[in-house]
Amino acid sequence: MVMDLIMVLRGQYPTGDDMEVRLEDLSKQVKLAENLGYWGVAVPSHFSGAPFQYFHQTSMLAFLAAQVRNLKLISAVNLLPLHKPMDIAEQFAAIDVMSGGNFIFGTGIGYRDVEFKGHGSPMAERGKRFEENLEAVRRLWTENSVDMIGSHFELEGATCPLKPLQKPTPPFWIGANADIAIKRAARMSDAWIINPHNKIETILRQMDLYKRTLDEVGKSLPGDLPMMREIFVARTREEAIKLARPYLQAKYKAYHEWGQDKAMPKGDDDLGMDFDELLDDRFVFGSADEVTEQIIALAKPIGFNLLFCGIQWVGMPHNQVTEQMHIMAEEVLPKVRQGL
Repeated sequence: MVMDLIMVLRGQYPTGDDMEVRLEDLSKQVKLAENLGYWGVAVPSHFSGAPFQYFHQTSMLAFLAAQVRNLKLISAVNLLPLHKPMDIAEQFAAIDVMSGGNFIFGTGIGYRDVEFKGHGSPMAERGKRFEENLEAVRRLWTENSVDMIGSHFELEGATCPLKPLQKPTPPFWIGANADIAIKRAARMSDAWIINPHNKIETILRQMDLYKRTLDEVGKSLPGDLPMMREIFVARTREEAIKLARPYLQAKYKAYHEWGQDKAMPKGDDDLGMDFDELLDDRFVFGSADEVTEQIIALAKPIGFNLLFCGIQWVGMPHNQVTEQMHIMAEEVLPKVRQGL
């Protein structure tokens, strides 16, 4: 197993922050990721995101595609049930072309009422809409003309003339917290993005579920298996917690208020708990050696080879982000590879 790193380029900033300056920061970070040998960068998506500002996902991916040529660009994740498949197919086919065939289509089901209501998409139908949209996007990318009637769209002789460079399609990845979504990832995608919120005990159980479902549908375990974790490296674990706390605490407070907990399995479904309880068995904090040991201890039983590094959080200074990027690529990753 050869481990590689993916930078989670969250781009979450406090309301009122200077987004022209932050865009320049993001440009520097993605170029640094390329220079440091990161495998890819991931761009998330949320709408009505107060108290945070975001750049729109596809706009950001197009911006990044003009900056770098040697990184995978990943939508992690696109909230597919909110959208119409024709629009999504055309947008992300263009991203694949702009990136030189380096795009990965990461999708998820979503969980926020405000986003579903704002897009006129009933949350109760999100599972059905997700599956219909995914099938429609795949067909639009691989067929010259598509006839398909969905619950919320009708494709009649529909086309997506601009096809992705990757054939037959870019990889399809699905981010999932709940068991039903993990089964869907096994059935409908090329890889499950293992989530950053669930405890390790839960992830090990869900990994067994994922493998069983792959067997049931006649698929093998993917060669590229990604896992996302919040990570911070300092001289000691205590210092890492102290330095990361103000940024990560604000993020998870917002996620709790948004209802992220509702999408998680019973037992892991309280992101509003005290921060010291929250970080236990979820976050990878410590010295470079401690973080190395924790990553190896996760990778061996779970089997992931792509580590989504959550090292950029709301309010975190640019220089602190780039310092973490250097440490992960230059100090931690070589030791992880040696240990695996």
